Amino acid sequence: MNTVQKLATTGISIGAGFVGSKLVDQLWKGFTGNKAPRKGSEEAAEASPRQALGFAIFSAIVAATIQVLADRGSNKVVARFSK
Repeated sequence: MNTVQKLATTGISIGAGFVGSKLVDQLWKGFTGNKAPRKGSEEAAEASPRQALGFAIFSAIVAATIQVLADRGSNKVVARFSK
């Protein structure tokens, strides 16, 4: 894998992580009506253990899904440039 391919793969991963974070925040607010209880926020200090656990599970599911999709996307980009 050359430098351009590594940069493209890194860029796709970073972009997917950013989009995933925003997606989790919006979906959480849509489902619960509250801001996401992210570390260091006032919402995190006020969140019940049940809410914190629910958010952790939900964000992990979304993160794993986005990671798989980003890996597949970057593999397709690398395959195109390898030809």
